[in-house]
Amino acid sequence: MKRNTMSYKVRQFLMFAGIPTVLFIGVIIIPFIYGLYLTFTSWDGVSRAKPFVGLSNYAAAFSDTAFWTAMGKTVLYSAISVVLVNVLAFLLAYLVTSGIKGQNFFRAGFFIPNLIGGIVLGYVWKFVFNRAFVTIGKSLHIGFMETSWLATPAGAIACLIIVSVWQYAGYMMLIYVAGFMSVPKSLIEASQIDGCTKSQATWKVIVPLMRASFVECLFLTITRCFMVYDVNLSLTKGEPFNSSVLAAMHVYNQAFTYKNYGVGQAEALILFIVCAVVGVLQVQIGRKGEVGA
Repeated sequence: MKRNTMSYKVRQFLMFAGIPTVLFIGVIIIPFIYGLYLTFTSWDGVSRAKPFVGLSNYAAAFSDTAFWTAMGKTVLYSAISVVLVNVLAFLLAYLVTSGIKGQNFFRAGFFIPNLIGGIVLGYVWKFVFNRAFVTIGKSLHIGFMETSWLATPAGAIACLIIVSVWQYAGYMMLIYVAGFMSVPKSLIEASQIDGCTKSQATWKVIVPLMRASFVECLFLTITRCFMVYDVNLSLTKGEPFNSSVLAAMHVYNQAFTYKNYGVGQAEALILFIVCAVVGVLQVQIGRKGEVGA
């Protein structure tokens, strides 16, 4: 069979990418289209009837003050988490590529939190905040640790940020490690010959050449933070007084707890669009002026 024929190309595609393509369509594309259809209905999740209601679900979503409050908290949580995750990940990557003894061990250790599921992670840290920190605070008479941080609205958001930073920093660290290792040593040596100190070589030579790593890490962190649900559920459950309900949890509650599937799907689509726009803009801005080695 000739390799430039259409039938040969189709067979090659089906052989190597057929099953992944079918799974992607079945798991991602079809549910997305079905969810989009549900935004135009008033389905309660139980009955067979799905009455068509047009754009009323979108109107209800845009007038839902609880949703936009949750969205505002998500933006605040994401902004702080993204900055802290990437700063910490960069510092850890710099540490484990500096030639310290046992750096491979430290790489594995810092990455382990990312392997723990969000639900388990939330319950573990819930015990830490409610019991361990409180016990230490009372024993040492440390005022801000004598009561659980999860008991106050600001403290609950702070706890979510701490857990997210602890979880994501190790994964982003590996991307920054790859960025550090991709910089040619000859450029670093040349900069030092020209009189640059080690810190100057890092900020003037290495960091500009790692722009792709920064773009990728920022994109992954932004999308993960905007869509966080599991840690939010197991750590705070939206408490106290629904003050820590983030956007994904509000969407879930709207659809599956209150049985407003149409409104919930409409709000989920709005959340997806906001996340996609922010992510794409960040990538486009980040890639401008990218420096090549």
